[in-house]
Amino acid sequence: MKKLLIVIGALVVLVIAALLIAPMVIPVDTYKKEILAQVEKATGRQAQIDGEFGISLFPTVKFTAGKFSLANAKGGKASQMVTLEQLNVQVAVLPLISGNVVIDSFVLDKPVINLEVDAQGRPNWEFTPAAGAAAPTKTESAPAKAGDGSGGLGLAGLQLGDVRLVDGRIAYSDAKTGVTQTVDAINMSVSLPSMTSPMAANGSLVWNKEKIDLVLGVDNLNAFLAGTQTGLNAAVAASTVKLDFKGKASSKPQMKASGTIDLDVPSIRKLAAWAGQPLEAPGTGFGPLRISGQVGVDGPKYSFTKAKLSLDAIQATGDFRFDGSGRVPYINAGLGTGMLDLNPYLPPEGKTGANGAAAPAGTGGNAAKPASAGWSTDPIDLSGLRAVNADIALNVAGLMVRKIKVGKSAVSVALKGGRLTTKLTEMALYGGNGTATVTADGATSIPAVAAKFDLAGLQANPALTDAIAMDKIEGTLNANIDIATRGASQKAMVSALGGNGKVAFADGAIRGINIGAMVRNAASAFLDSSARQAQKTDFAELSGTFKVVNGIMLNDDLKLLSPLLRVGGKGTVDMPNRSVNYRIEPKVVASTTGQGGSTDTSGIKVPVIVSGPWDNLSYKPDLAGVIDGIAKDPKKALEGIKKMIPGQGGAAGGSGSVIPKPEDALKKLFGR
Repeated sequence: MKKLLIVIGALVVLVIAALLIAPMVIPVDTYKKEILAQVEKATGRQAQIDGEFGISLFPTVKFTAGKFSLANAKGGKASQMVTLEQLNVQVAVLPLISGNVVIDSFVLDKPVINLEVDAQGRPNWEFTPAAGAAAPTKTESAPAKAGDGSGGLGLAGLQLGDVRLVDGRIAYSDAKTGVTQTVDAINMSVSLPSMTSPMAANGSLVWNKEKIDLVLGVDNLNAFLAGTQTGLNAAVAASTVKLDFKGKASSKPQMKASGTIDLDVPSIRKLAAWAGQPLEAPGTGFGPLRISGQVGVDGPKYSFTKAKLSLDAIQATGDFRFDGSGRVPYINAGLGTGMLDLNPYLPPEGKTGANGAAAPAGTGGNAAKPASAGWSTDPIDLSGLRAVNADIALNVAGLMVRKIKVGKSAVSVALKGGRLTTKLTEMALYGGNGTATVTADGATSIPAVAAKFDLAGLQANPALTDAIAMDKIEGTLNANIDIATRGASQKAMVSALGGNGKVAFADGAIRGINIGAMVRNAASAFLDSSARQAQKTDFAELSGTFKVVNGIMLNDDLKLLSPLLRVGGKGTVDMPNRSVNYRIEPKVVASTTGQGGSTDTSGIKVPVIVSGPWDNLSYKPDLAGVIDGIAKDPKKALEGIKKMIPGQGGAAGGSGSVIPKPEDALKKLFGR
């Protein structure tokens, strides 16, 4: 035994002596040339070390290289792909004997990396090994020993001392897309006393003139690599955004993580501008954003639950899940919000357009195209709906768009196989309620869209006043609309539009006009402005149905029943050609009955023809129709006139009584 110990001691002395003597016997330049030759052989690029170079093997393996450079790809913008001011590496020798790696020092000083993509899309980080260099082969790594957490890399005894990156720089440029980015002042330090001790990485960088602080911590790196969950925290902080994660994570058999996340953005607009993508959205919204909740990662599956979101004045809570394990990713989400005021995200009403004229509200400052401009023939592609399947539920306490106020509403969205179905199952709206179903089918090569709306019990006056600033009509509104179309462009869809609908106002009134007063006393009806403001013509019904065939809407039963006035109408609206051809038949009658009144009451009928393109409609009385009506039944026409003249069976009104012109009444009805 004594002799054996002597032999082992002698061998140790010889090894130490060799480590001490080798650098003295072998010239340093030999090491330098061999290292550069191996780099050039692996990359096919010229490598240089123009500064200090040194190697020592005991008591630590120490390597120093100054002013290292690696040439760029042929034709690259920068002459060098990589430059390094100084590299210092120190590895303890004795721990290597027991299989441990103790890196006392690993310092990269002022590294600069230039990443480039040429006009043909070739990146400069794809290397072509020099002739004779062995091509890399794929090999299966040896299975890791249970509990070593090293993944077969021999890192179980890894210890990191002074590991730093000092004042680095990464530049990226893409000649094909024109994108350029630069990250400066990269500083990072890593501390790892042992594989079972907490690892801490701290650093910072500057991007777009903004300093970003980075923090990463792992409680037990050995456990993380072995597949056992361990504590993990990460943080990104800048003046424009702050992101924090605290939880647990493991790397095997696939990445798993769970914990809490907090995102704080003082201003979305400032964040977008800093990122080089200024937000062009109208309005004053997109200010502060705050998101927090529980996140989970299980390989291709992600979840965000117990989420709280605040955007400007909007508050919301919900859950979100994403499953990317299938052939088509699946999203399941539910969101509940308080009052949604969308006005801060809309352009100002009446915003001046490019030609100096006020643009219509809601157009974003762009004047509406005239009818003559026609429908767009640009392709409509809904194939993107096939990229994901989803089930989403949204519950809103209230909604405000411009002056339109919507009460409690519930929306569900289902997307499967390229078919999107949106259902408005609940909507409180101006004293009434409504439901709607809208489908968009992108499962086939020709997109298809369908919509069905049912509105019941809406109070017309506040609804129309808030929606289109029209306060002329009172009453209860009921409407049913069912339409569908398909086509590869807007023009094709309009031309293929089909369906039907019904709109009815009941027990209401037309404000600003009183047909009875017009008959009884013209002076009070037309000359007294204060009287006109309070005047109304009650009606029992204002209704009509329509059908749409190949984009042409047909209506033949427009009906208004009110005292002393009956209005009928029929005609077409040619949507593909953006034109109208409609005949309105107002009739002044002797009866003051509105509710339950007959549409056949004798009287004077003066038809009005509304025709022309949408952007230039004309209103013309059909005098030929008047004469034709009198010629067909002159007796009935005469009786109707007599009934309306005072003293001849008409309404009493004195010498100031006149018979109103139907076209004037019609203009007052529509506020013209």
